Amino acid sequence: MVSRRHGIFGSTTFAALVLTLALAGCSSDNYQAAPTAGGDRDPSASRNGALGPGGSGANLFSGNAEKGGSEGSVAVNAFLWRASLDTISFMPLASADPFGGVIISDWYAPPETPDERFKVNVYILGRMLRADGLKVSVFRQQRNAAGSWNDVTVGPEVAVEFENAVLSQARELRLRAVAQTD
Repeated sequence: MVSRRHGIFGSTTFAALVLTLALAGCSSDNYQAAPTAGGDRDPSASRNGALGPGGSGANLFSGNAEKGGSEGSVAVNAFLWRASLDTISFMPLASADPFGGVIISDWYAPPETPDERFKVNVYILGRMLRADGLKVSVFRQQRNAAGSWNDVTVGPEVAVEFENAVLSQARELRLRAVAQTD
């Protein structure tokens, strides 16, 4: 049984609140500028295919520079995180945890098929921009004649297509970030 939230914390309001809080955490006085074309570029960026210390992509929450910037940083790849949010943006969010790398959507019913709804869980599994660093689970339900929702099997190709869309977007984001630093 799925309970619905009503009042001030409706799904749209809640998603906007979560996104606002996540973005508010991005502002910091300890901001570290991206490397420039000069000699201060991280030499590991060209070896492991990622920017920043430890191959983590963009360091959203800058940590202590003396400790490699890892203190207080996002534990998952920032490009995969941003691409996942962009790809799932048409669905309301139930929760998003940038430190654990988990994005859970709320149920979404496409306007063209209101008797069918979908839910997506995205798990970002590491700091590297790699295909095995992402796992997507897609759930589908259909409304029966009585008006209740029944689970329907979703083929594994749907999750794979979703993962491919996120990975493509993440690669584009990374390429744009690299082009900006050159």
